[in-house]
Amino acid sequence: MSVQAQRDASTEESKEVNIGEVVSIRGSVIDARFSQSLPPIYSILRMGLDKKIIAEVLAQPGKNQVRCIALTPTQGLARGMPVEDTGGPLRAPVGKQILSRMFDVFGNVIDRQPPLAGEIEWRSVHRTPPALDRRSTKSEVFETGIKAIDVLMPLERGGKAGLFGGAGVGKTVLLTELIHNMIGHQDGVSIFCGVGERCREGEELYRSMKEAGVLEKMVMIFGQMNEPPGSRFRVAHAALTMCEYFRDDEHRDVLLLVDNIFRFIQAGMEVSGLMGQMPSRLGYQPTMSTELSQLEERIANTDTGAITSIQAVYVPADDLTDPAAVHTFSHLSASIVLSRKRASEGLFPAIDLLQSSSKMATAGIVGQSHYDLAQEIRKTLAQYSELKDVIAMLGLEQLSAGDRMVVNRARLLERFLTQPFYSTEQFTGIKGSLVSLKDSLDGCERILNDEFKDYPENCLYMIGSINEANEKRKNTEGVKDD
Repeated sequence: MSVQAQRDASTEESKEVNIGEVVSIRGSVIDARFSQSLPPIYSILRMGLDKKIIAEVLAQPGKNQVRCIALTPTQGLARGMPVEDTGGPLRAPVGKQILSRMFDVFGNVIDRQPPLAGEIEWRSVHRTPPALDRRSTKSEVFETGIKAIDVLMPLERGGKAGLFGGAGVGKTVLLTELIHNMIGHQDGVSIFCGVGERCREGEELYRSMKEAGVLEKMVMIFGQMNEPPGSRFRVAHAALTMCEYFRDDEHRDVLLLVDNIFRFIQAGMEVSGLMGQMPSRLGYQPTMSTELSQLEERIANTDTGAITSIQAVYVPADDLTDPAAVHTFSHLSASIVLSRKRASEGLFPAIDLLQSSSKMATAGIVGQSHYDLAQEIRKTLAQYSELKDVIAMLGLEQLSAGDRMVVNRARLLERFLTQPFYSTEQFTGIKGSLVSLKDSLDGCERILNDEFKDYPENCLYMIGSINEANEKRKNTEGVKDD
């Protein structure tokens, strides 16, 4: 018997079971009739011959009728079959026992390990955000060890950051690197929530975290791509319930990584369409803004701890004006935009340094010297961007001496802000590096002061701190001498 079934069985023993019957089935949408009491909205129903088909009540269209969305496949279900009201909403397991484990949306372990031991507490996935008087307004920077992010778009402790990009530009790789860096250097908990993602990525992440020895501070929960939309829509709520336990009960900081928040919106769009709601712009559900807010507002910095969230956001057709991207932008304190052009040039992480931004990048939070340096970097990169058309038409030689210096600095900065990742060592053969904010700022400042103007550009490509450029130059010159 699954964990979900055991929990429901214990609930049923304490009260009289409310039984109804299936009256219609349309794919994942099921209508059920109850002659006794009608199950409230968000109640979990079990049905089918072995009670393995699980659905959630979303509407009450008639006096004795409920309309629900299936969280599991509905094969084998037929009209007239009994429906059992479990008497409560979907619940997620919380507690120290869940660390190092991998779950599905129902709280069943899916990592081929023994079931959870001891008394497990289960909490509803439908919880209200923390009250305003419990929220912390103190702004603190969340250091990641990734140069481009820490220098130009610092993340906020207890804030929400978005990784925006189309398919194949490196969102999942960047998330994996952030997990590796955070768990190794902070006494917090990381929770990875896979919403509608490939099962291969989940298996690879689990294996790599296990090999890195950081799994004991992690929890993983997945609603895979092949699962019904109802399941994918609720898995993010289950992950947040786990986060809230560690923040509010254990008083620990939590890093929540969501891959991919667009799939959450997409699952909501499917559920909305199945329930017969009139679609809004570009086919999105009319309630998209509300549904996203109900999730995002639970991610907060409170008096007991902070949930810091980094969310991958798939951008359809690389269009940042898509409603899903626009609504997600409004919740974020930092936006990291990934560029397909930079990825094609081999500049990884492929972050668009000019389009990405953070509300933390102000003098009052990061300090005057860091702010001035970041502004100077942006100015140099913006000037280079404007000069690219001139270079393409007339060549670099037609630029003034001052403009040529700007171009040189910008190209060196672009290469210095690349970084080898621990999560890609097996593919690139280059050892990963974690760079402190001090070293990152020092390197950028020395490049802007023309200390490296005579260095070949490849000496600054895929290095950690700026001092590695000297070593790389010596090796390069040694090869040429031979």
